[in-house]
Amino acid sequence: MKTLYDVQQLLKQFGIFVYVGNRLWDIELMMIELRGLHDGNVIERKTFINAMLVLKEEHYQETLYQEEK
Repeated sequence: MKTLYDVQQLLKQFGIFVYVGNRLWDIELMMIELRGLHDGNVIERKTFINAMLVLKEEHYQETLYQEEK
């Protein structure tokens, strides 16, 4: 799992589609959904950690991008 698209595909497997209209909010909602899957023992810890790392990096990059605007 290396990209935001990969995380979206993981969530899609469980019927979770995220689109709020703001990329930063989308990423934050994906984090919440991912935690829910992990807490419910639906996904493995390794998958959860890899996906969260991707989301945290995307969140950081998007925050920097929005601050520059």
